[in-house]
Amino acid sequence: LPAASGLAEMGAHWIHGPSPGNPVFRLATRYGLLGPEAAREENQQAEAGGHPPPPSVTYGSSGRALSPQAVSEAHDLFDTLLASARAFRGAEEPPAASVGQYLRAEIARRVPTLAGGEEDARRLRLAVLATCFKLECCISGTHSMDLVALEPFGEYVSLPGLDCTFPGGYSGLPDRMLSALPEGTVLLNKAVRTIRWRGSFREEGDEARDFPVRVECEDGDAFLADHVIVTVPLGFLKEHHQDFFQPPLPERKAEAIRRLGFGTNNKIFLEFEQPFWEPQQQLLEVVWEDESPLEEPSADLENNWFKKLIGFVVLQPPEQHGHVLCGFIAGKESEYMETLSDAEVLGTMTRVLRTLTGNPRLPAPRSVLRSRWHSAPYTRGSYSYVAVGSSGDDIDVLAQPLPEDPEDPRPLQLLFAGEATHRTFYSTTHGALLSGWREAERLNQLFEAPSPA
Repeated sequence: LPAASGLAEMGAHWIHGPSPGNPVFRLATRYGLLGPEAAREENQQAEAGGHPPPPSVTYGSSGRALSPQAVSEAHDLFDTLLASARAFRGAEEPPAASVGQYLRAEIARRVPTLAGGEEDARRLRLAVLATCFKLECCISGTHSMDLVALEPFGEYVSLPGLDCTFPGGYSGLPDRMLSALPEGTVLLNKAVRTIRWRGSFREEGDEARDFPVRVECEDGDAFLADHVIVTVPLGFLKEHHQDFFQPPLPERKAEAIRRLGFGTNNKIFLEFEQPFWEPQQQLLEVVWEDESPLEEPSADLENNWFKKLIGFVVLQPPEQHGHVLCGFIAGKESEYMETLSDAEVLGTMTRVLRTLTGNPRLPAPRSVLRSRWHSAPYTRGSYSYVAVGSSGDDIDVLAQPLPEDPEDPRPLQLLFAGEATHRTFYSTTHGALLSGWREAERLNQLFEAPSPA
């Protein structure tokens, strides 16, 4: 989306793990859409683990930059614990049901020795750890790490490579992919109301051929098909699968939709006349110094929603973007933010930044722009995670085509793709792309199958 000066990505932001194993990276490279940095060998081999760059500066709620040593100690501890949380895959009896419970128990065990046991230093480490939890909520697209299942957590695969952005915007990629298709192949703004399957539908006046699937649009148009690939977000399926498909989906598939997690991660872009940060800074991290992951966060969204913000990524380069910060916020607080006006969000962000920098005269941003993925009727959130009570098997069940019987005379009427159908790359653009290729390949196999003699 072009903003006042540059461009703001409302959706996907980075290529996570730009290396040869990532199909988004391969295509972007082939189309010449990336900057020179991304192509460097050493950048393709770096292990970032799906996390943003380390904080260039961490502001505390007391209005000062926090000690980089205290911050990196807390981050290192969190990263170590998070890595250990990925080791319970296939465990008969994992030590906790959720990633959050496991991490908290591990932190609580270490509290007496944190920062050499010195009280103020220890409290500061805990406050930074609280921010680490919020960042992890953004990455997982969840309200709380207590909702993310521990045992399957390690199935998610991070590709190597330093996460990079598209200098010309992410939309350059689908634009290039679409340009290969004949004109008029893709219809936009054509909302689908119902997908009828297991039917016998005919075009008017064509008695010769019938189709098992009829896609009915909200504007009254209908399309007949042998095969339909459904790529709608899991959030939409959670809300509408009962009436979106006629007949309804089999119970096993409906259960998987119910059990899997789907949450919200939003962005808040703030544009400034002049930067108050240093040119080389990449991430301004935010820490509320009275918080601890071992204490319940406030449920008072109205007065505390902004405390869920993890901080701001500086959009680079300023020649292209202007002086823009991009804040990230997940969960219920993020959904509450969507209900506020631009003026309220801008006012709150100004107050927060004045508090953090200790500068009561910090100029307000000149504009605000934000995503609203939870209110968006066709997404109802951002992306999926494996919730407590579900497992990677639910992802595979969601991905299974219908009808279930492989011997059905009308096979592959409904095929399912999208990030929530990829067992190891869920929540990512590359997972979404691979899932689409997977279903296209399924149809290729069907069309190439020898006809029964």
